[in-house]
Order: sequence, then structure tokens, then C-alpha cells
Amino acid sequence: MMRLIMGNEAVALGALRAGMSFFAAYPITPASEIMHLLAEKEGEIVFLHAEDEIAAIHHAIGGSLAGRKAMTSTSGPGMSLKQEGIGLAHMMEVPLVVVDVMRVGPSTGMPTLPSQGDVLQSVHGSHGDYHPIVFYPSSVEECYRVTIEAFNAAEESRSPVVLLSDGFLSHLAETVDLEAVKVEVKPRTLPPLGRGRRHFTGLLAEDGVPRTKDTAYYREWYARVKAKMSAVASSYRFFEYLPNPGAEALLIAYGIAFRVVLPLRREYSLFKPVRMFPLLEDEIRAAAEAHDKVVVVEMNDGQYAGEMRKLLQRDVLSVPILGGDIRLQEIRERLHEL
Repeated sequence: MMRLIMGNEAVALGALRAGMSFFAAYPITPASEIMHLLAEKEGEIVFLHAEDEIAAIHHAIGGSLAGRKAMTSTSGPGMSLKQEGIGLAHMMEVPLVVVDVMRVGPSTGMPTLPSQGDVLQSVHGSHGDYHPIVFYPSSVEECYRVTIEAFNAAEESRSPVVLLSDGFLSHLAETVDLEAVKVEVKPRTLPPLGRGRRHFTGLLAEDGVPRTKDTAYYREWYARVKAKMSAVASSYRFFEYLPNPGAEALLIAYGIAFRVVLPLRREYSLFKPVRMFPLLEDEIRAAAEAHDKVVVVEMNDGQYAGEMRKLLQRDVLSVPILGGDIRLQEIRERLHEL
């Protein structure tokens, strides 16, 4: 059955389909509709209106450790506050989903206008070395399906997975047949607390015993976690490549920016990463090799373009769209100037 729903609603419904039964968040524009819809499910799920963003991420960690699939949602300022908890969850290997509906920043910024300014924060926001899986859909149907896959990846990797969105995509309404979306729902992997004694700590530890001065064990732990994240991510190679034979340039865009540049497919080849991190190295390299120019169109000052330069080891052009105002004609004119 076709339904008219918006991006935030699709995320909430996708989480429920994935088996989420614990949700904690603090209201923030433009993510609040996720919280509003899930508040109506109180009783069916554990719903917690946290006192602030820091509490919300730690409640979600606790809910996951207690044996429930857990999620929290926020926007840029709240994502900044959640970063310490996200790092804690990576150290403790706790599966959960963190939704970041991006808006213009820094600080309070422009709360009702979209941005893609949290791309690097999503992968490097907490301190230390870690390797998060980050997804970013570009349609309402993808919001639903990729939310389910985010829970699957979190369970497989036993880590927090970040689901990015933006102020336009979150409020975009499209007709979707949710029942026709075929996605396997992976079961819970982390055993519940039960009655046995278990110790959780943000310290480097082995079997609950701190090993904070054992550098050899740290290297062993880090190698294991890095290999685990890479192996899990390899099962989630989500992207869309629209080649245009003879096109001089490859445009890389993601999220709502991809929707805006889609009409340019007659002039350019287009590549949309849905799994933003770890980078889709083989797929992006293969697409880039067929073109003289690579251009990244994004609603920030070149964050993903910088990642592409490092990956491809060549000049990558950037078309930054700033201030939440993204227009196809302006993008077309700026591309012609390159």
C-alpha cells in the first residue's frame, strides 16, 4: 500500500521495523518529528524524553546493554554533545543507531535550514582512533530501508552506527510502499545483562579488567576492532553510479544534494555514496578513472571533497553550497565555470 510520508517518519518507521525497542532523545529541529512519532509508541517501546543530549546517548547505551535495540536522534549541536558517549560506545562495543539530521551551524546556526556540515564529525567527532559506519540516504524510501540496514550493521559490528539526514530530506514527503521494501532484519547479537555480573568501562580492558598501561594489548585490541569494522562494512556497499558515456566529469553528491543534481545526468556521470564511511574505495576509484574531472557537490565547504582528494590522490574540484540554499541553476553555472 502506497503511503505519503516524510523522511523523519520513514526513519522512525524503519527503526520500528528493525526491532528497535528503546529510544531516548531530546527535541531539536529538524529531527524532532522522529521523537514525536516514537512518543506515540510509548508502551510498545521504551520511550525516554531525556533531560539533554548527553543523557540521551548514555540512556541509549544503557538500553542496548540491557538487551534492547536502541536509537537516539538529534541535529548538529546535539551531535556535538553526544560525541563523548559515541566514543564510549565504540570502546565498549555497544550496538546502537545515532541519527543526525543536519542543519546549518556551527552552534545554533540556522535551525530550520539544511546543511551537510556534520560529515567529518560523523566519522571523526569523538577522540581517539575508531572506524564508524556512516550511512546517508537520499530519498524517503531510502530513509526507511537504510535505517533498517543501520540497525543490522550496528548489530553485526557491535558498534554505534551513524545515520545522516538533513533538514530538506527529513521533511521531504514522498509516496512509498513500505511493505514492498524487502530488507532482512538481523537479530540481537549482544546478550542482555541478565543476573550475571558484568563490568563495563570506557577504559581499555580485557574481560572487564583494565589494561591501561599495556600498549601491546592496545595494539592488539585496535587491530581486532579495525578488522571487524572493515569486515562488517564490506557487506553494506550501498551506492548509486549513473555513468554517462563520453562525459568529461564525474559528479559526486550525496543526500539531498544528489537529488538536486540528478537532472544533470545528461551532461555528467553521477556517483552517490550511501555508505559514506568507510569510504567506498574501489567503487569510487573505478568511477573516477573513467573521467578527466571529479567534482564534489555538497552543502558544506568541501568536507567530502577533501576525503576524495586523499583517496584518489588527484585534483578533485569542489562546489560548496552554503547557507541551506541549494539551487540547480546555480550549481549548473558554477560547474560550467570549472
